[in-house]
Amino acid sequence: MLNYSVIGTGAIGGFYGGRLAHAGRAVRFLLHSDYEYVKQYGLRVDSCDGDFVLPQVEAYNNVEDMPQSDVILVALKSVNNHDLLPKLLRPLIHEDTTVVLIQNGIGLEEDLQSVFPGLHIVAGLAFICCAKEGPGHIHHQDFGPINLGNYSCPDGRFKTLLSDMQDAGLKAAQVPYLEARWKKAVWNMPFNGMTVALNTSTDKLLNTPATRQLIYDQMLEVIGAAQALGVSTLTSEFADQMMTTTDRMVPYSPSMKLDFDNGRPMEIEYLYSRPIAEARKAGFEMPKLAMLEAELRFIGESDIWA
Repeated sequence: MLNYSVIGTGAIGGFYGGRLAHAGRAVRFLLHSDYEYVKQYGLRVDSCDGDFVLPQVEAYNNVEDMPQSDVILVALKSVNNHDLLPKLLRPLIHEDTTVVLIQNGIGLEEDLQSVFPGLHIVAGLAFICCAKEGPGHIHHQDFGPINLGNYSCPDGRFKTLLSDMQDAGLKAAQVPYLEARWKKAVWNMPFNGMTVALNTSTDKLLNTPATRQLIYDQMLEVIGAAQALGVSTLTSEFADQMMTTTDRMVPYSPSMKLDFDNGRPMEIEYLYSRPIAEARKAGFEMPKLAMLEAELRFIGESDIWA
């Protein structure tokens, strides 16, 4: 049976790691600000799919104290990938470790593989509305499926990982790696940045005709970029589907908006700069999203909403 570690026990890491632990898997959680609270009181998840509490959690506040792991779920913000993430992973990795990057963006796996050439890497694409309500308290509001794209993991290990997640009651599915990353970008690139640039939420963007059209146009830019990079299965029908899905969502502030509101760095590099650059290499320009990237960089370096 595989053992797991969660690096980044916020809303996303706490939810998926919590579901695995609730199903009986051995899961270790790395925590910081709420370490003492979770160590004493456990982890609580209020979920639209059914609430649960883990009264006893294998919690750590120092990665050096954690045993090596078969599978590491990384739910850190990608702004930490260049400096912090390799330092956190090194003590936990053995020769057969698999790392699942439950992060947003393009190019994440390629960059991590360059640091750890022998590491087994899987992309984790979470489709979930989830937030941290307080110490050791996660609120799962809507959705919850997670798609797994195999980047460099042996088939046997990948199938066991997928089975573990499904056994934990998660809607987990195997998807082609590159297609999965760009599919997630179809939603992430328009909504994350636009909620910050216009200081709003997803529902308001879609309820206003002008911004609804802009969101859709941005989605088509992402799809065009993906097609230029060889993802022929991604078409405008997926944009239509994402618009309908978001119409049905509860009013929501994406992760970038929450980061900005709380004074945290925004994930501009992997969510915007990298996909725009990759598309340009393939001869495809993303003008509306390039403009949004510039706006986000300006906002991130100023006090425009202060």
